[in-house]
Amino acid sequence: MKKLPTVAILALLFGLPAAVPPVFGQDRPASRYAAARDYTKWEKEIAAFEEADRKAQPAKGGVVFVGSSTIRLWKTLAEDFPDHKVVNRGFGGSEIVDSTHFADRLIFPHEPKQIFLRAGGNDIHDGRLPRDVAADFAEFVRVVHARLPHAEILYIGLSPAPARWGEVDKGREMNRLIRQMALRMPRVGFVTADEFTLGPDGMARHELFVEDRLHLSPMGYKLLAERVRPYLTR
Repeated sequence: MKKLPTVAILALLFGLPAAVPPVFGQDRPASRYAAARDYTKWEKEIAAFEEADRKAQPAKGGVVFVGSSTIRLWKTLAEDFPDHKVVNRGFGGSEIVDSTHFADRLIFPHEPKQIFLRAGGNDIHDGRLPRDVAADFAEFVRVVHARLPHAEILYIGLSPAPARWGEVDKGREMNRLIRQMALRMPRVGFVTADEFTLGPDGMARHELFVEDRLHLSPMGYKLLAERVRPYLTR
């Protein structure tokens, strides 16, 4: 069966035009939202990652975790997956377009065999629509696979948090669209970690979050690791 290009997938899923949009920078499709982003706010944090790599370069061919604060605050990442060469490149407050923008500095130097992306919550919180965030994920896949065609990209589903309970429906729709998209893309997957924070009553379990009711507690990270572990390639 012939594989569909990203733009064709977007057209099928969202009714978007199949024509390839203009490009900016390094062959990245132009997006008014992405183009207007102030990426300089993370320059200090990204530069710190690069400096750490210069001092102790992580082994290539491992697993890179990238995304927003859920990744950045995952302090037990190496302990949770001791049989894998994991690299944490999360930066707090970021959106999917930010991971795409900094891929050449955070992802490509490590030449990973797997890339786990957890972002999207800040995108929705910033007022973006689920279909637009899903389109940003498609662009992330396009940019990464252009440089790392054999790398597997896995999106970690957004899970409900008490502090953003009013955004749960939009988050679920975003997860649905990204999962549907991932099923149509080669070397792309969806990690079903999108509802593990809920109890039998369908409400968020407060013990899985720290005081801000947004970020995961140690117990929350333990459960997240259990969801991610089966997707790691041995």
